[in-house]
Amino acid sequence: MPVSLQTVGRAWVVGDNIPSDQMVKSHRVFLPMEEIVRHVLEDAHPGFAPGVRVGDVLVAGRHFGQSSGRAIATKAIKATGVGCVVAESFARTFYRNAFEIGLPILEIPHVRECVSDGDRVSVDIVAGSLTNERTGAVIDGRPTDPFLLEMLRGGGLIPIAARLAGESS
Repeated sequence: MPVSLQTVGRAWVVGDNIPSDQMVKSHRVFLPMEEIVRHVLEDAHPGFAPGVRVGDVLVAGRHFGQSSGRAIATKAIKATGVGCVVAESFARTFYRNAFEIGLPILEIPHVRECVSDGDRVSVDIVAGSLTNERTGAVIDGRPTDPFLLEMLRGGGLIPIAARLAGESS
């Protein structure tokens, strides 16, 4: 399923160095996704899982998704319905996992200096920018590689691979 590369919603702000183990705790990884989603980031932002709505934006600090690189973490965040994750920087494994499953992400240095929890923000992944609708501030991020944008447009790596396999047979 294609992914939207623009979103508008509430900002949910978390800190630096949030590990994938804190996004989805180890004792929950084998539960059904609808149960996992009810506990995403429960320690880092207790209000996130019960309050997040489709199109909202998760805003994080430096090195978001560090440690084990648990793929279930990106899947669970996507399953919450967030339109994208914007962080000052991502752990490399989390970064790649996000594109592979079709979770839009964007790196914007110092983004937490311009966004507060609860602000209404709009994000354009292609332009690489976030606009804080409350303050009017526009913050530019690092451009996303065109190949990764195509991966997002196609819904992630698996749908693209399936399509290519079908075309070549």
